[in-house]
Amino acid sequence: MNRKYSLGQLGDYEIKQLKIFKTIVECGGFSAAEAQLNISRPTISIHIANLESRLNLTLCKRGRGGFSLTEEGKVIYEQTHHLLDALEGFRNTINNLSSSPSGQLKVALSDTFSTDSRCQLTDIIRNFNAEAPDVELKITVEHMVDMERKVLSDELDIAFIPYHRKLEGLEYIHLFSDRCYLYCGPGNAMFDLDDADISDQLINSIPLIHAGLKPHEEVYAQIAEMNLMAVSYHYEARIALLLSGIYASFLPETYAQPFVERGELRRVAPDKRFYTLGAAAISKKSAQPNRARTLFLNTVRGIHPDGGKLAPY
Repeated sequence: MNRKYSLGQLGDYEIKQLKIFKTIVECGGFSAAEAQLNISRPTISIHIANLESRLNLTLCKRGRGGFSLTEEGKVIYEQTHHLLDALEGFRNTINNLSSSPSGQLKVALSDTFSTDSRCQLTDIIRNFNAEAPDVELKITVEHMVDMERKVLSDELDIAFIPYHRKLEGLEYIHLFSDRCYLYCGPGNAMFDLDDADISDQLINSIPLIHAGLKPHEEVYAQIAEMNLMAVSYHYEARIALLLSGIYASFLPETYAQPFVERGELRRVAPDKRFYTLGAAAISKKSAQPNRARTLFLNTVRGIHPDGGKLAPY
């Protein structure tokens, strides 16, 4: 292709094609992107062919060898991210100048938070919508480390996380605290023993599932001498590992209790094997003014009036 080609101005049609290209990359190929885009594979192919022609670049390889980006495609994908983020930022800035909040608000949750009654997410959303019905809420479930990074980089506006630490640059609204105990499943060497017969040596020998994060001091004191053998951030995955009978893991008591009542999990040495984990809504301290984000955070504070409390550790 002619490398002296000059692109010229981009219009709505090219923006649409770039969005399709971005979705294809993030889905891992044309076939996987069909459901996400809700358009047929031949139509997707036409859009990409037209985009490549418009840019005078080959963006990806597709065929029997599978989908992959060319070097030019990797650059275009990265620049598409920047372009779409800038357009969204511009749109939100303009919307924030209007009489009532509008635009898109990006919120992420840790797993289990959406259905945890203590989070009161349903009430938060209901009250927020009553004040800002024109705001489009985009809600996803993500890993805590990803949420911290994305809030700091303005990829997310707000995140609800269990927080093992406090980072400079983030504001925290404390929601509630969990007491996390050690659990194991049927078939585990500790499952049928009396607490008096479970020694620290036995506990520390059992393969432990941990979150794969740098823990706060209280957590570190519990796991420092344990046999760290599996990593899982999400509680549902930890449950599956526990039910194998091989592993032990710390879980919030409120999450584990139904499994305990059904005899599927057993709490181990509850008098000495536990720690406290706080839950918080986080936002960026120095973010650009955003009326929708400010209103959402004020809604959270209204429902959680003790949100100014420090973390329980």
